[in-house]
Amino acid sequence: MSTPDDDITLRQLQVLLAFMEAGNLARAAERLQTSSVSVHRALHGLEEAVRCVLFRQEGRNLVPTAAAQRLAETARDMARLLADGVRSTREIAGYAADRLRMGSLYSLTSRAVPALVLGLKQRKPEVQTELMLGSNADLLAKLRDGAIEAALMAVPAGAADIESEPLFEDETFFAAPAQSAYAQLAEVDLGSCTHERFVSLTEGFATHDSFVASFRSAGYAPQIAMHTGDIYTLMNLVDGGVGCTLLPGRVRNVLPPNVRLVPLQERYRVRHTIALCFLRMRERDPNLLALLAVCRSVKASLS
Repeated sequence: MSTPDDDITLRQLQVLLAFMEAGNLARAAERLQTSSVSVHRALHGLEEAVRCVLFRQEGRNLVPTAAAQRLAETARDMARLLADGVRSTREIAGYAADRLRMGSLYSLTSRAVPALVLGLKQRKPEVQTELMLGSNADLLAKLRDGAIEAALMAVPAGAADIESEPLFEDETFFAAPAQSAYAQLAEVDLGSCTHERFVSLTEGFATHDSFVASFRSAGYAPQIAMHTGDIYTLMNLVDGGVGCTLLPGRVRNVLPPNVRLVPLQERYRVRHTIALCFLRMRERDPNLLALLAVCRSVKASLS
């Protein structure tokens, strides 16, 4: 069932307010960055929509009636209500709020996360940062669900809705106990390790994807002694002699004392980009813009 205001548009009400405040067609057109003809057409369309006279012609001037004054009051109330609604909606979604929900891979909490949190605190001291940890797949899902505003992660392949600010390039290394024969090698031929036991992260982690890609290049499926969902547990399993694994170079500074990283032969190396990722639709969020500025300032120290 139609109502009398079905044909009234928000644009027409915006034009009405601009005209009422500016006083004439030319100044209203200038304020709206359009032509006087477009303003006149919008006002005439508004009259047709409300089905009553809103303006009278006095010479070359268009003069608002009492009906136009009343409609303008309603339009101002609607504009304030809409602005409040948009503001509260953005706050619920985390847009330009006094908090920033940031996700991160576990392996980035020792250097990258502190650098970004401290940098953001200097730029926007009123913003509180909440940190959520997870796998690459977890973080991508949280971004798309609106559970976080940004994530430090490996750039996801084929994600057209995601923007990213690269921080550094990383590559995969062979991780073995310090007393093993592998620790003495200049490079590890992964193809010759078919007899070795390995430990691995579960699916969804960028490190797991690199692990799978390297063994695909080697042409065989490794013997997996154990899976884990935590990269620090993974390193401790290597430290305890449960098995070898493949680890990203970014964990070098937090390795257990008994674990060594050895380069893989070139054909088995996997490289990926670590970046700050966020939804493209949020690229104008002031908090994200500040975080992006921090990323650019600390990028060199994280490389």
